[in-house]
Amino acid sequence: MTVKNKGIEVEKVGKGRANWYLFTELCKGCGLCITKCPINKKGEKCLQWSKEVGIYSTPAVQPDPEKCIACGTCELLCPDSAIRIEKNK
Repeated sequence: MTVKNKGIEVEKVGKGRANWYLFTELCKGCGLCITKCPINKKGEKCLQWSKEVGIYSTPAVQPDPEKCIACGTCELLCPDSAIRIEKNK
């Protein structure tokens, strides 16, 4: 059985090192990823609210592919496992 998840896909983040995925069916819009992102902490807007909505009709997040360094902090901190970063080979 194949399950197709709805979500946001941003290719070639981190200077092409990874692809970034957010599963909107899991994202509740808590914003933890935004507050803990190391780039956002430096005062830049890497992760920001998107026009897509999450499970509770709250805004989901998406990265700026030019600023994201694909560090994986957002993936590790997401309490709902809504974010996935796949490193390119």
